[in-house]
Amino acid sequence: MFIQTESTPNPATLKFLPGQTVLETGTADFPTSEGAEKSPLAERIFKVAGVSGVFFGNDFVTVTKAEATEWDHIKPAILGAIMEHYQSGQSVMAGDATTASGHADHSGEDSEIVGQIKELLDTRVRPAVAQDGGDITFHGFDRGVVYLHMQGACAGCPSSTITLKMGIENLLRHYIPEVTEVRPVGV
Repeated sequence: MFIQTESTPNPATLKFLPGQTVLETGTADFPTSEGAEKSPLAERIFKVAGVSGVFFGNDFVTVTKAEATEWDHIKPAILGAIMEHYQSGQSVMAGDATTASGHADHSGEDSEIVGQIKELLDTRVRPAVAQDGGDITFHGFDRGVVYLHMQGACAGCPSSTITLKMGIENLLRHYIPEVTEVRPVGV
């Protein structure tokens, strides 16, 4: 098994490509080791000292390191953990664990606008940020303000504010005049 690695715009995050499907559908975000028991793979990766976050996409694993940790020191152990996992035959997620489809539900008078927002996020934004090892999902819409949740490499990325304001906000405002601003939300 050959696992490729790619840098991301976030220097604290690396993208690992195992060359096979990680998740059939959705994503799984483990911003801390809490909750990692839902995934045998996430548990293995968190056993590597210096790992502070794990995110799964369709064909990649994004790992975030602690601030004082150097990639040169932990990257071989992370590669080993991913390889051991796939050789073990275990599934990525525990039997009863679910993956996130992404967007928060929204109903009410703005449901048509929210549908347009989600459509643009799914077709224009999410594929691009997945290339960088992350995901951005709809969290809410209130009086012209779109609230988005950033995951994986996007969470804590120095360029995420620029991505939100200059990229996503401009895109949404262009296609949906009711949108006035885009803001990030925490977990």
